[in-house]
Amino acid sequence: MRIQDYRIDGVGLGKLLNTRQVKRMVASYVGENKEFARQYLSGELEVELVPQGTLAEKIRAGGAGIPAFYTHTGIGTLVETGGIPIKYAKDGDVEIFSQPHCTGVFNGKRYVMEQSISGDYALVKAWKADELGNLVFRASANNFNAPMATAGKVTIVEAEEIVPVGELKPDQIHIPGIHVHRIIKCEKNEKNIEKLTVRQDQAGEAGLPAAMQKRIRIIKRAAREFKDGMYANLGIGMPMLASNYIDPGITVYLQSENGVLGLGPFPTQREVDPDLINAGKETVTVLQGGSFFSSDVSFGMIRGSRIDMSVLGGMEVSQTGDLANWIVPGKMVKGMGGAVDLVSASGTRVVVTMDHCSKDGSPKILKRCTLPLTGVECVNRIITDMCVFDVVPGKGLLLRELASGCSVDQVRAATGCEFTVASDVAETY
Repeated sequence: MRIQDYRIDGVGLGKLLNTRQVKRMVASYVGENKEFARQYLSGELEVELVPQGTLAEKIRAGGAGIPAFYTHTGIGTLVETGGIPIKYAKDGDVEIFSQPHCTGVFNGKRYVMEQSISGDYALVKAWKADELGNLVFRASANNFNAPMATAGKVTIVEAEEIVPVGELKPDQIHIPGIHVHRIIKCEKNEKNIEKLTVRQDQAGEAGLPAAMQKRIRIIKRAAREFKDGMYANLGIGMPMLASNYIDPGITVYLQSENGVLGLGPFPTQREVDPDLINAGKETVTVLQGGSFFSSDVSFGMIRGSRIDMSVLGGMEVSQTGDLANWIVPGKMVKGMGGAVDLVSASGTRVVVTMDHCSKDGSPKILKRCTLPLTGVECVNRIITDMCVFDVVPGKGLLLRELASGCSVDQVRAATGCEFTVASDVAETY
């Protein structure tokens, strides 16, 4: 099992997928690998989808000899109750579903029990290794490599550089050699960039298509949610773009699930570094004072409620703040990624950015979600191209703001549930 390279067709484990040598994948996110998605939806491949933070902790726990652990991630969703499709039949029916999890109550709060993962072999990529097997990872390439290195009976490391013992300073080593069994010198150091993303000039916004201008309206409004000194996590797509519009007079520390704190703007073409990417696999920069760490440490920050605000995309949101944003069963599967972990963290404000309606005009804000849930009663604010809703616990939706040119009646007609209107509602963006 490997965490990264299956995401790109024909690269890493993508090669084994193409030759039908993989029976089951345990993963959190499918990425842009169309062959992976095709095999899964056609019943050729079994896929066990797991929240990304849970996956990181399952691997870390496996390496530490811990058979199982409890987490609040996934409570109230199919993660807890079972029912996530693992294997489809050729006719589109589901042959194998995930099973219900055991639960426990600690300090009055419910948790699911997750079993740890270890493997016969762990395949790891390192920047540097010494002849004792001590490892150093570079920038965001730490991610799952560090916990994975501890979780295999036999850990095989491909290193870009093998150095003599003593060249790596003890306080620079990420994984001690006790975990490593074999080292291979990287012969052909090709680093695939899944999403080459460079800085764009905002001056050309007026000439963009109407659909993109609508998205920018949402993005700019979302950027007003940031407060000085805040630690924030931004989801893939519109949420990440909001970082381009942060008020220059404030400082916001952006965290990425793959192990970066202090994300900067997208790079210029000259600044592109394949070892420096965000959770969406986009090339990024890091600000002064930023830091890198492994994925299990990253999700420890999230579960430990160190993140003040998370901005996510949404497919559907209910009037009570339930969120669905990761799968359309039998049709579209990207995987849950880190979203289930992010919305399960107590004390983290969750803001959802989304189009108010689907392409066919049907509402995406509903009395109840129809798609599998990412989280239950987890959303605090919804920002769309039409308005801003707050989710008021025990009461439902409160219309706070209107987008330019939108009326309360238009919002009501485009919304699939009842809501109340704030006395001072006005056009604000």
